Amino acid sequence: MTEIVTVDIGGTHARFALARIAADGSIELDEPATLHTSDHASFQTAWEDFARMQGGKLPGAVAIAIAGPVGGEVIRFTNNPWVIRPALIPEKLGADRYSVINDFGAVGHAVACADDSHFIHLAGPDQPLPASGTISIVGPGTGLGVAHIWRSGLGDYRVQATEGGHVDFAPVDSIEDAILARLRQRYRRVSVERVVSGPGLVDIHEALAAMEGRAIQPVDDRTLWGLGTSGEDSLAAAAVDRFCLSLGSFAGDAALAQGASGVVIAGGLGLRIKDTLLRSGFATRFTAKGRFAELMGALPVKLITHPQPGLFGAAAAFAKEHLS
Repeated sequence: MTEIVTVDIGGTHARFALARIAADGSIELDEPATLHTSDHASFQTAWEDFARMQGGKLPGAVAIAIAGPVGGEVIRFTNNPWVIRPALIPEKLGADRYSVINDFGAVGHAVACADDSHFIHLAGPDQPLPASGTISIVGPGTGLGVAHIWRSGLGDYRVQATEGGHVDFAPVDSIEDAILARLRQRYRRVSVERVVSGPGLVDIHEALAAMEGRAIQPVDDRTLWGLGTSGEDSLAAAAVDRFCLSLGSFAGDAALAQGASGVVIAGGLGLRIKDTLLRSGFATRFTAKGRFAELMGALPVKLITHPQPGLFGAAAAFAKEHLS
């Protein structure tokens, strides 16, 4: 049994947990501690705070998932003043073994290693994800994460994080044409992330209001998601439904581009709206690919429900790098 610290760092929060990795690769997570990045001068001081919560001593191994690029000698955050220099992790944290991975890469490891109980069926045949081939992963949240995993069929896998959320938004009807036209007034280029993400709901809502000649009060995306999923506001509900349609279209595009044999929707947003997603036109849009509709209809599409995929996936990445 190997004990490690696993960490998932975003712009606002850093989540820490102890994890135990068994000889067979199974992972057990303790209850995570969520720290506000704004309350800590650096990752090191947050680490020390977590150590105090655990009685003052932490294992000498750490897996870190980071919301941003991780390949350089210095890791900086877009919405977080922390700086991490991976080469200094042994000195600063006392962790001789470490893994640093992009946060959506960690989600890929979580998809690869989570058992069937952590997935619910969204579309296509109601069967487990295939043990071989490519699994596309699409994760709407603050942005739009895209990754894929490749399974050998013999228990091995590879994860590839991508920037697929930044491909061009592709409308498929007149309403989405109007959404694109409105967004083009604001941005030089409209990526799919501008629509298929948590904040994108505000732009969808405003575009629908403009189509109907309505004057609306500005509202933040969190409030709008609540109004839309509860059905309290019909225009907000229409915006949520349009989001689900666009997510279905893009998830299908990703599956086609990656040659997928299965698809997983990930991210906190997907989990929060799972009931709405199941009732929406997501599945219809996913398969609406013309000559390839039959092919798309044969792909199982799942939603991962693991409560901490970033922490779990970071631990799985550590196990693959250091314990395989």
